[in-house]
Amino acid sequence: MVARRRKRAARESEKGILSPPGYSAIPIKFCEKQQSSHYLYVREHKVRESTKSSWPQKRTLFVLNVPPYCTEECLTRLLSPCGPVQSVELQEKPDLAESPKEPKSKFFHPKPVPGFQVAYVVFQKPRGVSAALALKGPLLVSTESHPVKSGIHKWIRDYADSVPDPEALRVEVDTFMETYDEKMAEEEAKAKEEEGVPDEEGWVKVTRRGRRPVLPRTEAASLRVLEREKRKRARKELLNFYAWQHRETKMEHLAQLRKKFQEDKQRIELMRAQRKFRPY
Repeated sequence: MVARRRKRAARESEKGILSPPGYSAIPIKFCEKQQSSHYLYVREHKVRESTKSSWPQKRTLFVLNVPPYCTEECLTRLLSPCGPVQSVELQEKPDLAESPKEPKSKFFHPKPVPGFQVAYVVFQKPRGVSAALALKGPLLVSTESHPVKSGIHKWIRDYADSVPDPEALRVEVDTFMETYDEKMAEEEAKAKEEEGVPDEEGWVKVTRRGRRPVLPRTEAASLRVLEREKRKRARKELLNFYAWQHRETKMEHLAQLRKKFQEDKQRIELMRAQRKFRPY
């Protein structure tokens, strides 16, 4: 009797799902043992006509309320029955950037968001989005064929993934530096072409390119520059020009005389004690 009431309550709750306007709700469960469902709110990703987006139109599904245990691989597996999935990206909040972003690195990436996230799911064909909007659940995140690790097992896996492969890391760094060098070479060539060339209104763009080469940014070069500036300031400084400079010079001279007098007294006392003092 109790089990029947629970099933009836679950069916009634799923029928009366409250979702934000314009969104469809997809119930998911972590495993079969879980009684209550978690809901993903999905809609087609749309932007204004004059706005550029990094996500393809009519093929992108925007997902809200993604739980922490639901990874990109899980979303790909859950939504693959709707159609071939091209890419899945999880973010902390919706992306408002108009320009396409650079691909994420496997080694150099920010810390993962601990809480709930949003997702952008890109299908290969537009009918995948319409099929996902009509998808019914509940969908299982962790199954026997595709188990999702949690608890201490998830921590062990995260720690093992945090240790990078040296060879793969070297290859990625080399690739990044090659791309960066090519980009800087293109910018330098473009700046060299635009140097001294007036635009449509007759203005000449001033660039940072100079005739004199820039000093290398090393510690030795910086110390040499500081020492040169210090000597230049010392030559420009006027000695005994102000009254306070006269006073300080006299005080320093008197202090040196007193110090020398005390040193001479100690030396004479020491020679007398050793019976080597012969004033004549």
